[in-house]
Amino acid sequence: MAAFAPVGSGPVGIGVIGAGNISDTYLENLNSFPDVEVLIVGDVLAERAAAQAQKHGVPASGTAEDVLAHPGVELVINLTIPAAHVEVSSLAIAAGKHVWSEKPIGIDRESARALLAQADAAGLRVGIAPDTVLGPGIQSAKRAIERGDIGRPLFAQTSMQYQGPEVFHPNPGFLYANGAGPLFDMGPYYLTTLISILGPVATVAAMGLKQVEERTILVGPDAGQTFPVEVPSTINVLATFEGGAQSQSLLSFDSALRRQGFFEISGTEGTIVLPDPNMFTGRTAITRPFGHRGSDPALAAVAEQEFTEVPEEGVVVGRGLGALDMARAIRTGRPHRATGELGYHVLDTMAAAQDSAARGEFVTVESTVEPIAAVPVDFDPFARTL
Repeated sequence: MAAFAPVGSGPVGIGVIGAGNISDTYLENLNSFPDVEVLIVGDVLAERAAAQAQKHGVPASGTAEDVLAHPGVELVINLTIPAAHVEVSSLAIAAGKHVWSEKPIGIDRESARALLAQADAAGLRVGIAPDTVLGPGIQSAKRAIERGDIGRPLFAQTSMQYQGPEVFHPNPGFLYANGAGPLFDMGPYYLTTLISILGPVATVAAMGLKQVEERTILVGPDAGQTFPVEVPSTINVLATFEGGAQSQSLLSFDSALRRQGFFEISGTEGTIVLPDPNMFTGRTAITRPFGHRGSDPALAAVAEQEFTEVPEEGVVVGRGLGALDMARAIRTGRPHRATGELGYHVLDTMAAAQDSAARGEFVTVESTVEPIAAVPVDFDPFARTL
C-alpha cells in the first residue's frame, strides 16, 4: 500500500452507494461517530435512497452518480452487490474519492488487482470489509495471542454451517451464483480473522460439493420458486500460513446442524476459543494442557478442562468501524487496518481454494500482506478526535 500524508481536518465527508438491507446498520453507526459526516445516500433506485436518507437523517440522496459528484464526499461506502464491487469502487477512485467496500473486494483477481493499481496511482485508499475483525471480541483474542498467552500458534479450526440463506433471505439466488456461495459470502469473515492473527496464507487445498443443482426459495413473495446453484454449497479448506501455522475450515450451506462462529486456535501452551468472526463481540477463553505449570497430567483423561476467560477490551459498535478507522487514518496519514491489500489477499486465497477444489491439488497463494496492527484498547468510536 502506498504511503499517505495527512489530508484535511475535521469530520470526513461520507457518501453511501447502495441502499439495501445492510445500509441500515452502516448508516445508524456512521451517524453516531463524530469523526465522520454522512452527506448523501445513492442507489440505482433513487426512491430507495431517498427513503434511507430520510430514515437516517441524511441531508441528500440520489443516484450513485450524485454521490460521486458531491463535492463534500471524501470517502465512498460501497454497499452494492459483490458483482458490482469493483466497478463501483473504480468509479469512486476515478472521481477522486477514497472507497470502503463491502466484502469481497471483487469476484476475480484480475479486476481487483487493477482496482488497487488504480488507487495507488491516484494516491487514494481502498478499504475492504469485514470490519468485524476490528471489534473488541476478535481484537482481545488477537492481543492475547500476540502477548504469547497460547505460546506459538500451531493450527486453527473453524466452522460455519447451516441450512443456507434461503431460510431467511427473500432473494437468495445471488448467494449461490459465481462469486458467492459459502466460500465467497462467509469465507471473508473467517479468512480475514485467520490472516489478521496468523499472517498471510501460503498454500491451500480444498474439496467442494453441491447438495443439489437447484434450490427453492423458502420465504417472501417468491417462495416456492427455484434457482440454480452455480458454485459448491459446501467447501472444506486446508491452509498453510507463511509463518508455519495451519488451518482447517468448513463452510457449508448444506447442514441441518447450525454451527456458526466455531473458531479455535491451538498453540504450544494452550488453545484459545475466539468469538464468532461475523460479530464484533463475544467470548474469548483459553484452556491449557494438563501438566502445564505444575498441574497433574494423570488427570487428563478424567478431569474437565478448565478455561480462563480473556477480558474483552474496547468499545462495541458494529459495521462502519472499518470506515471510521479509514477516516481517522486519512486525516492523520497513518495506515488503516482493513486495507485493499488485505481484501485482495483474502480474495486470492478464496480463489485459490476454488481452483484447488476444481483441480484436486494444492494451490499456491501468490499474494501476501503486511502484518496488521492491533486496534489500540483506547480506540473510542464515539470520541471526537479530528
